[in-house]
Amino acid sequence: MKLWDKGGEIDRIMEDFTVGRDRQMDVRLARWDVVGSIAHATMLGQVGLLAADDAATLVHALSELLEEIDANGFAIDDGVEDVHSQVEKILVERCGDVGKRIHVGRSRNDQVALDMKLFLRHEMRTLRRTAIEFATLLLECAEQYRHVALPGFTHFQVAMPSSFGLWFGGYAEACIEDVAVLDMAINGANANPLGSAAGYGSNLPLDRDLVTRALNFDRLHVTSTFAQMSRGRTERLCAMALAQVASTLARFAADVVLYCSESYGFVTLPDAFVTGSSIMPHKRNPDVFEVLRARCNRMQALPLDIGSVLGNLPSGYHRDIQFTKDRIIEGIDEMHLCLHVAKHVVPHITPVQGLMDDGAYDLAYTVDAVNALVAGGMPFRDAYKCIADDVARGSFVRPDGASISDHAHIGSVANPGLDVLRQRLSALSAPHDI
Repeated sequence: MKLWDKGGEIDRIMEDFTVGRDRQMDVRLARWDVVGSIAHATMLGQVGLLAADDAATLVHALSELLEEIDANGFAIDDGVEDVHSQVEKILVERCGDVGKRIHVGRSRNDQVALDMKLFLRHEMRTLRRTAIEFATLLLECAEQYRHVALPGFTHFQVAMPSSFGLWFGGYAEACIEDVAVLDMAINGANANPLGSAAGYGSNLPLDRDLVTRALNFDRLHVTSTFAQMSRGRTERLCAMALAQVASTLARFAADVVLYCSESYGFVTLPDAFVTGSSIMPHKRNPDVFEVLRARCNRMQALPLDIGSVLGNLPSGYHRDIQFTKDRIIEGIDEMHLCLHVAKHVVPHITPVQGLMDDGAYDLAYTVDAVNALVAGGMPFRDAYKCIADDVARGSFVRPDGASISDHAHIGSVANPGLDVLRQRLSALSAPHDI
């Protein structure tokens, strides 16, 4: 069944090539196709394009189908081209000729654009909640280990004293900032394209505002041309948000891999979270974080992947755009998995106590020594030269009583500002979803 079929014979190779993986991906859109169709049928009844009884019949059948999808999933029959055709086929089977009227006033172009908007809005909101949960977990770890000292590095060289409170807290703040990027993507998906039809509207008396309200969209895509151009644009915005969260996760994972190595030895993982070697009996490999790093780094290419499809397209609908669908759906699935694994594994990271007691990190206190001289009245540049000379002669000694508690301003080692971050987290209220 093809909604566009005019009875002519279709070349099978051409058909298979152009349809690609649409049928597999469309299964993920089924509930949203039905949700959109409920709003559309209701509107058709309100404006008189459907008799009230016919509209009620369609809404009832669609509501039953929605319950079935949520309970048992959805399948597209052999010979049926896509989710839109399958839903219409089911309506015709259950409602007779009334089912054939569901397509009045819309095209598959604006129908799939609506399905993707609803799907992406829902999925990005779900990821937003998970990102907040992960940030909350990182803050809990920061609080638990806020007084455990950690050597700080720049250029892979010993730099200054740090702490696990500052380390975990830094990534918590990154996740909080990432939520703003997720909100950008949610906003991009939170507009109604339905009623734009094939990209140029309709001469039927459609009430697009009614559908916008029914589907709880923030706004209407006003021009039918932009409603069509938003397809791909919305997916790319979501891909950028996924890539941003993935960047934070990848960098965190890279730190953990480094900190687990024998050369650093800053954190440990329990036996259940490491793997071994087929030849080296001593190996305890942090594979889970290496795989997390790889998956998240690979996700950095997603915005470019989707953007490359859109790069030279003029306005209007083009079949090329279907190749953004599978990429963004799979990217969302990947991000759900990565956040789930990160939330599961991070609580099992155990920082090593007493790291800064090692004389190998004495040079981390050179700035403290400079500041002590400055506090005594010496100009900073002179104090810097004095301590640099001590280091060059090999005579530098860690100041007596040097401690991370001396670093007291907000955002420093002894005061990582976790209360402020908790306040920011609590302000990130979850938006209403349908």
